[in-house]
Amino acid sequence: MKTFTVIVYSDAGHAWGKVKRQVLVNLGIAHKISSYSYQYKDNVYLEEDCDLSLLHDALLKSDTNIKFVEKHTNNMSRIRSYEHYSVRSNLLDHMFPDNLSNLTIYSTESAAS
Repeated sequence: MKTFTVIVYSDAGHAWGKVKRQVLVNLGIAHKISSYSYQYKDNVYLEEDCDLSLLHDALLKSDTNIKFVEKHTNNMSRIRSYEHYSVRSNLLDHMFPDNLSNLTIYSTESAAS
């Protein structure tokens, strides 16, 4: 059986498990993650109460053990300043991984003469 290691960051009030966004996509649970989790670049910080359990259950179903490594701060965690997780931004990042500035949106309305 394989082992997947998750670093769990905590402060005085809460904790989050850090995973790569692609792991959630590969396990088919990206759409189940709540907005109580956070995201920064290609990492997602799963909140400890529900979302981290989703990861745990999905890994067990894929015949993978999970190992937690804890890192605690007595200060407020910087994770709290990250963007809240959203499936929409996750899907856009997955569909358009490069710079979106080249994306052209076409209108179906005809231009006025």
